[in-house]
Amino acid sequence: MKRIVAIIAFFGCVLSYAQAPVQSVERNLIQNRTSLENLKQVIVQERAWVPYPSYNDRAGWDRMMGEYKNDVIAKGEKYLNYAWQVVEATDYIEFEKSGDRDIMQVPLNANLSAIASLFAAELAEGKGRFVPMIANGVWHTCEMTSWALSAHLAPYSYAKRSLPVKGDNTLELTQGGISQMFSWIYYFLKDELDKLQPEISKRLKEEIKYRELDSYLEREDFWWMGFAKTQKQNNWNPWCNSNALLCFMLMEDDPERLAQGVWKTVRSVDLYINDIQGDGGIEEGPTYWGHAAGKLYDYLNALYMITGGKVSIFDEKMVRDMGEFIARSYVGDGWSVNFADASAHSGSGLMDLIYRYGDAVGSDLMKGYAAMRSAESPFKPSATIDFSRYLESLMHAEEFKNAKETFVPSNYTWYPETEFHYMSNDNGVFVASRGGYNDESHNHNDIGSFNLYYDNQPMIIDVGVGTYTRQTFSSERYSIWTMQSNYHNVPMINGVPQEHGFNFRAADAKSTPTTFSVDISKAYPEAAAVKKWVRAYKMDKKVLTVADSFTLSEAKEPNQINFMTWGNVDASVPGIVTVEVSGKRMELKYDKNVFSAGVETIDLTDKQLTSVWGDKIYRISLKAKKLQKSGNYRYIITKK
Repeated sequence: MKRIVAIIAFFGCVLSYAQAPVQSVERNLIQNRTSLENLKQVIVQERAWVPYPSYNDRAGWDRMMGEYKNDVIAKGEKYLNYAWQVVEATDYIEFEKSGDRDIMQVPLNANLSAIASLFAAELAEGKGRFVPMIANGVWHTCEMTSWALSAHLAPYSYAKRSLPVKGDNTLELTQGGISQMFSWIYYFLKDELDKLQPEISKRLKEEIKYRELDSYLEREDFWWMGFAKTQKQNNWNPWCNSNALLCFMLMEDDPERLAQGVWKTVRSVDLYINDIQGDGGIEEGPTYWGHAAGKLYDYLNALYMITGGKVSIFDEKMVRDMGEFIARSYVGDGWSVNFADASAHSGSGLMDLIYRYGDAVGSDLMKGYAAMRSAESPFKPSATIDFSRYLESLMHAEEFKNAKETFVPSNYTWYPETEFHYMSNDNGVFVASRGGYNDESHNHNDIGSFNLYYDNQPMIIDVGVGTYTRQTFSSERYSIWTMQSNYHNVPMINGVPQEHGFNFRAADAKSTPTTFSVDISKAYPEAAAVKKWVRAYKMDKKVLTVADSFTLSEAKEPNQINFMTWGNVDASVPGIVTVEVSGKRMELKYDKNVFSAGVETIDLTDKQLTSVWGDKIYRISLKAKKLQKSGNYRYIITKK
């Protein structure tokens, strides 16, 4: 059996490689509720919107920190003698040489984690004990040429190099996150920093103005803003805009500039809402929900605060549907539906965010889901660079801790624009299948693919993605095996896999609570010589029937039908392949007169994949025994 070794180094960035023509729907949901002139009237000035205690309100912080206070202080104490790490020039350059991102990001992230922990500890204790180290961290970071990551400087700086260039200010995810956290430090600790040396807070304010506020107002060419319309918007938009909005809210003293900044974020976020599918489906998958829908919530929540509740779209169905995607995509026991770059493992770290989102949009489904998952893994706020989320977590911790809602999952979910289809039954069978197109954000070539779960256990799987490298978001993306359709649960037609690109897409998708079908022929290039290929799924109590009906213009090579799995696989009996995972067993039955079966072992060494699947997965391949220009295939998958 062929063996594949996947070795890549992970970093959880959410950069899109999609360069599809933008096909927007002019929803303009926020602009329909406000205008620049209206914002000038309703914006809450002089930080009066801030709902958290002032630094000197010790009783207020005791209430905010609650039972977490001592742990927060103890964590900060670990950094009182922290040695600030230096990101060297060669660390930046390494991304261009080898594609290694971690060599630059690891020391930077260590510094940022130290600052966040020290900052939280000072808010909890309020004695000034952590202020000198916070000042050191702020000063050290302000001395950096750029706050952007090497992997984002390379494509998005003017220089198009991974080494920062002075004056070439690139607005991106980490740079915006630092600006946001430092804005909170300035807001809460300016007076304390001034006791040490006024130059520190002065420098801090100047750097935020230069690195975030001025650049945001002056430039419209960053792709994630949407104004240049160079590519389809993804989660970078609400993520970067939520950081920018909070920086304006905390740092801008000029009412006119504040209004202009808020208005520009409104226009930009509307472009994101216009670009994405209107059915609430997150095409990047549940792993990226927190950076897509979750960041949209962060943005809308901040907008609600700065306008005194007068500008809000939490009552829009689309916003609610985007929120509920995370709950509807949950299978159980820590597993979620995953397509594209999403992971099959579903962490429980965002449950308080999901609860707050659900509360804002009136979704008992989200609130119940969050409460259930939190019971599995108790909620504990943790200070990170995303300090706004941390503050919100603290403020609503008691409410979330006491949540009693019950999670009642839906047996059927259909996203008609994203073309994600979920169906389940009372016998523990859950099937997720999809249509879509092969140029989505974080795209894999997987039109028509499916995942199958028995009693919450994945049986037929989507492998997901390995560790991000330079190759992941380059013209070489589809040379990576995890991106290719021949390692998803779809056919190779005439020996040809699916192709990537905006025009390679599903057609005629049809959905019912127990069936899904889609024509996947247009996902393949001309070399596949396919005129029509309808992939269909039908679920009964214990049986999933997968059927392919096809017409080719030419039969050149035997068709090959692939199924990805893990666990113990046995194909020794013609006509039956058995798979056993954690005591769960399924049988894949096929016509032995039509197909011969093979099993390929794929060795995994990439930590992003081994953390989910272990050191091996398998590709079951049914290879047609004869060439035919038209026909029907059927595969019966039974729960045992």
